[in-house]
Amino acid sequence: MARRVYQEWKGRNIFFIKGRLVFGPDAGSLFITLLLIVVPIVIFCTTVARNLLHEFPTHNAVYVILVVTILYTIYVLVLLFLTSARDPGFVPRNSNPPEEETRYGSSVTADDTGRHTSTPRLPLTKEVFEKGFSVKVKYCKTCMIYRPPRCSHCSVCDNCVERFDHHCPWVGQCIGLRNYRYFFLFVSSSALLCVFIFAMSALNIKFVMDDRGTLWKAMKESPASVILMVYSFIFFWFVGGLTCFHLYLIGRNQTTHESFRLGESSRLYDRGCFRNFLEVFCTKTTSSRINFRAYEQDEMPMRTTREVKIEDSEGDGRTKVQDN
Repeated sequence: MARRVYQEWKGRNIFFIKGRLVFGPDAGSLFITLLLIVVPIVIFCTTVARNLLHEFPTHNAVYVILVVTILYTIYVLVLLFLTSARDPGFVPRNSNPPEEETRYGSSVTADDTGRHTSTPRLPLTKEVFEKGFSVKVKYCKTCMIYRPPRCSHCSVCDNCVERFDHHCPWVGQCIGLRNYRYFFLFVSSSALLCVFIFAMSALNIKFVMDDRGTLWKAMKESPASVILMVYSFIFFWFVGGLTCFHLYLIGRNQTTHESFRLGESSRLYDRGCFRNFLEVFCTKTTSSRINFRAYEQDEMPMRTTREVKIEDSEGDGRTKVQDN
């Protein structure tokens, strides 16, 4: 019975719904990220928002805060799902090394019978032209391909990824060409969510302090607001700093991998700040190079030999080798 591509996939990815959802090997960390988002929101809606219900002259304002909080949280979770559950830009593997790229030299190896056979060696790098400039691309021994420009092999997923940025353990997926936009929107939206929760919790503390007279009494009256303020403040420095860093990278049209490994030598793709932002946010997401739900093509029959016994004119038996 023919098997689908995702069933024979050699990377470390995890697939669900017959290959429709593609996760990284550390997809379990995604549940931790979900808890870090959902649990504070539940505490906010059940404590802080309920306290605000008695402070506003009209209840409609509190209901607006609740609706905005819930809808915005759903939006953040959808961005998280789009980041972690899709192909980030995997490059298909090659079943055989590209013969047309072999060098004249060869390495000598011994087979099972003890005979020495020559194996062609591939150059580790070759030059290609990208936007009128000569760019060196590396040969990946695992995928047996010359990586496209800006492509790198992820040691966690064990795949070559186009426009590889980094592997994010918080989303359990590589960040590359096809999900970088959603990753940035997820991080920046999470930063805004932290600001919103912090501001609403601080507003609740102010209302309680007006009733109790002192800040200490207000903090004792509403400990959930204090906890949410501290929590939002800490996580804002993480996701807010990450947002600022990626804004800087987008303005230079660089990836995290290029920024730390290549430095200024990776400014080849810089088209100006405005065009760089348009390229990330206003271009159509490229389709996946791999159809994980397709059936594996039947392999071509291997070239084998069989021995055929024939008789010559003198009656001597000899062996003739024929290729199939």
